[in-house]
Amino acid sequence: MSKNYDVIVVGAGHAGCEAAYAAAKLGCRTLLLTINLSTIALMPCNPAIGGPAAKSHLVREIDALGGLMGRIIDNSFLNIRLLNESRGPAVRALRAQADKVLYQSLMTQALESAPNLDVRQGIVTEILVEDGAVQGVKTKHGVEFTAPAVILATGTFLRGVLVVGQLRYPGGRAGEPGVNELSENLESLGIELSRFQSATPPRLHADSVDYEKLTEQPGSPVPLRFSFDSDHDDRPQIPCWYTRTTPKTIEVIRDNLHHSPIQSGSVVGEGPRFCPSIDRKVMRFPDKLDHQVFLEPEGRYTKELYCLGLTTAMPEYVQEEIVRSIPGLEHAKIMRPGYAVEYDYIPPSQMTLSLESRVVSGLFTAGQINGTSGYEEAAAQGIIAGINAAHKVLGKEPVILRRSEAYIGVLVDDLVTKGTTEPYRMMTSRAEYRLLLRVDNADLRLRPLGYKLGLVGEEQFARFNDKRRLINETINWLNVTRVNPTAEVRAKLQELGSGDLKKSVSLADLLQRPELSFADLKFFADCPELPGEVIEQVEISVKYAGYVERQLRQVAEFQRLEDVKIPDNIDYMKIHGLRTEARERLTAVRPVNLGQAARISGVSPADISVLAVVLKDVDKYVSA
Repeated sequence: MSKNYDVIVVGAGHAGCEAAYAAAKLGCRTLLLTINLSTIALMPCNPAIGGPAAKSHLVREIDALGGLMGRIIDNSFLNIRLLNESRGPAVRALRAQADKVLYQSLMTQALESAPNLDVRQGIVTEILVEDGAVQGVKTKHGVEFTAPAVILATGTFLRGVLVVGQLRYPGGRAGEPGVNELSENLESLGIELSRFQSATPPRLHADSVDYEKLTEQPGSPVPLRFSFDSDHDDRPQIPCWYTRTTPKTIEVIRDNLHHSPIQSGSVVGEGPRFCPSIDRKVMRFPDKLDHQVFLEPEGRYTKELYCLGLTTAMPEYVQEEIVRSIPGLEHAKIMRPGYAVEYDYIPPSQMTLSLESRVVSGLFTAGQINGTSGYEEAAAQGIIAGINAAHKVLGKEPVILRRSEAYIGVLVDDLVTKGTTEPYRMMTSRAEYRLLLRVDNADLRLRPLGYKLGLVGEEQFARFNDKRRLINETINWLNVTRVNPTAEVRAKLQELGSGDLKKSVSLADLLQRPELSFADLKFFADCPELPGEVIEQVEISVKYAGYVERQLRQVAEFQRLEDVKIPDNIDYMKIHGLRTEARERLTAVRPVNLGQAARISGVSPADISVLAVVLKDVDKYVSA
């Protein structure tokens, strides 16, 4: 195995896997170094991909660009569901429960089979730097590997400390060591580090659970998939289950809060706001007694159940009391206790939008080292870091996705421009143009770029072009095909619960009626047979055409934000549409224009929309 590479990736979690695969596929000789080859793409927390917020949007975007995550989960899920189905297309989301061992195996196989990619076990303790530029890495065994680009995707391992109750001991994850030397090396290079923490719930033995007291949550009866290149299949799905905490649960937690690392100060880093521990929930919502608890299988051939909603790092005996106070879990056996992990991260304002360090040329970062939380967020950064590390080596321009192009663009821009004071999670509410950035149209937005970069193959792109052609042809057909108000047509509309027809209209006009679907058009015209994914795009394009056009105009307006000046004497406290945090941050920073305001941490896209309206009649909000 060579010791000279173009790109070296440190860490083989979800960020490292996507980064290494992308760099190698772009033609760079790539080395992926990991502490343990047996834990590539491990899911140490919830064994699931996608879900609420914008996680599934990220997975679809990774797939559209040519990444791995979507294909791997499609071949390893235990069940899959569509969330928010009754709501608008902008917030619909996929979630798949993974067989985590199979997921790891398939990802490992994909990496080990990839051309230009070497996978090797080793603990990196030093980034080799000369004249402010990366030269390679050095491992704990003293072995040096050279490369002009290095990607750090170290997860929770930098000075990692595991916490259970008052017990603290070194570790990046349960059963794996932390790495102190690399943190010290980064600090010596002038890179600022800070601390975050995360936690995980206990795992239960499936045979010790009383399912009669639980509510079943089956997978989707309709075939679903993440990847645009996966075939649908009808493999048997394994259900998840859910129950709720009781007043007894809350009592146990309150009586033992002095043992909680959060209360006692055993952990000092901020934890994820959108995935709080059960002890934090009890402290934050003292009147709520019935928190949901989901029991999710970790694999087809294991008895372990993941307890989503029951994250805690309290002592093990307290965890047992908590678990057994919940209906259906009265006799449950804990197989693995919950714990917290505290770790170093690099405040991401030290990075550029290409995810390259502002301090050390050629050093890129991706994943939890940038202050994020979640497999999907990590993988999204990974593919961008992999592309841009390869482009730096190849002498090409970096790839920077705009906020109006992708949730990945929102994610990276938020991290770099705003920074983060808690583990960052990608939410749909963070995107100004979420109707454009839907989970269903990620390929239409990003597949041409993936093909241009060289991550999407000819066959994949040909299938995409066929789909795009069918969508455009069908929309054109709908616009030119007319329906006349005959007695038969009017009767059928009444039968379908739709309004009367007074004059000739196009099929597109009919499809814009909320009560009518594409399938209903067969009663009025000879409709073509189309794939479901084409019909979905046609329906959304027609029904939401006005909203989409409005957002496209907003995108054009966003490009001019830097030209919108803000008076220095504006009184943000008078603007009632702004959240309190936004008023405080805007008052403190005093941005000179709307573009700068949009990049301030604590100011959301919704706040910017309010401010944009106010600036059109700003006189009433300025101080004398």
